[in-house]
Amino acid sequence: MKATYILAAAAALAFAACEKNDTVKDKINDGLDRRPAEGIQDAGEDIKDAAKDVKEDVKDATR
Repeated sequence: MKATYILAAAAALAFAACEKNDTVKDKINDGLDRRPAEGIQDAGEDIKDAAKDVKEDVKDATR
């Protein structure tokens, strides 16, 4: 049982480390103004922002 917990913790740390590297890479590319597939990433960010707006609208409507 302990081995399962240790394996799960190691996997979580590995995923967290990968996520941080991607974020740093994106920040460097943004700073140098060389984002690969910038249009697609911008569209994804717009969708994410729109989803947050919808979430807030639904929350306000249900009050």
